[in-house]
Amino acid sequence: MRTVGRLCLLAAVASVLATAEAGAQGPIKIGFLSPLSGAIAAAGKDMYSGCELYWQETGWRVAGRKLEVTLEDNEGLPATALTKLRKLVESDRVHVVAGVILSNVAYALVPYIEQQGIPTLYPINSADDLTQRKRPRWLVRTGFSAGGNMHPFGEYAAKVLGYRKVVTIGLDYAFGWETVGGFHKAFEDNGGQVIQKLWVPLNVQDYGPYLAQVKKDADAVFVVALGRWTLLFAKQYAESGLKGRVPLIAGGTYNDEHVLPQLGDESLGVVSAHHYSASLETPANQRFRAAFEKAYHRLPSFYSENCYTGARILGEAVRAIGGKVEDRPALVAALRQVKITDAPRGPVEMDAYGNPTQNIYIRKVERVGGKLQNTVIHTYPAVSQFWKYDPEEFLKQPVYSREFPPCRHC
Repeated sequence: MRTVGRLCLLAAVASVLATAEAGAQGPIKIGFLSPLSGAIAAAGKDMYSGCELYWQETGWRVAGRKLEVTLEDNEGLPATALTKLRKLVESDRVHVVAGVILSNVAYALVPYIEQQGIPTLYPINSADDLTQRKRPRWLVRTGFSAGGNMHPFGEYAAKVLGYRKVVTIGLDYAFGWETVGGFHKAFEDNGGQVIQKLWVPLNVQDYGPYLAQVKKDADAVFVVALGRWTLLFAKQYAESGLKGRVPLIAGGTYNDEHVLPQLGDESLGVVSAHHYSASLETPANQRFRAAFEKAYHRLPSFYSENCYTGARILGEAVRAIGGKVEDRPALVAALRQVKITDAPRGPVEMDAYGNPTQNIYIRKVERVGGKLQNTVIHTYPAVSQFWKYDPEEFLKQPVYSREFPPCRHC
């Protein structure tokens, strides 16, 4: 009994010492970059809200250490984002950087991230080459690959929806190119034809000239948009005469919940693909949705879910290394090993290239209980960014771009 008592006493002392040591180390400092102003401010706010909800649930602590978060508005601009990143790293001395939406911003920050060796988490950004041909050492992506998410949808559009000829309309930057590219490749590999590719500048104020160009023999139009671009496109598509004649299908951000409540009947029936829908009827998502709606009085979007789960992945990695975030290589290595079986979006597991393998959901916009929702009509489980393609062979092709895949049927 004396021996047992001594062991219990020693264990208690060790626990106290460990807690004291963690406290002596000071807080874990996280720098968060999000576009809180500009065209995608709603998505940027959803990003931070998702992380904030998870941190509130953990009492703003992980592995015995307090969390200290510095939030910076990057305005969705590469130059602004780089300035804010420098501040976080060099002045605020953060241990980890997280955030970022737009692919042009994400790519622009990589050289500085690598130069500084600062562990960085992209819970949203989908720039393909971050986990393909140009994999950074210090960056981990917990969100998705733009092209990878669209591979199953290309197959679905050809084999299930039965479309033979599709026109694509995409925003003219990396995210648009890669989203269209993933759909284009898989659609044509399954017997379809992309017969026209229209690229729209980020400062577009009128989709009319682009919609007027849509070829008359198209079976469907595939669109890539988000935020204000979705609102503008949806209104003008309905007014163009195409609605009701040419079905609209979309990348998942087009009708994501960050913008869905602002859409109307013109969006009913739009079919899209994404790795999340707020309407998922799983216990994990129902808990998350209820907590998010209670805290923020709005639907959770994929931006908020991705950041909620991203914050959890970061927390799991920090716990795995005993809270020692000062050991940068250990933290990055731990981030690449986290597996989550009960995320709101479904199971998440990092692949050998640093990208999540996860479910892809085919969704259809329906009105339920008087409100629009993305009803899940089909699930592709455990989808890799390479889909059914051999990774080694896939990586021999160029990254998806304006020119690739070439439009052989245009």
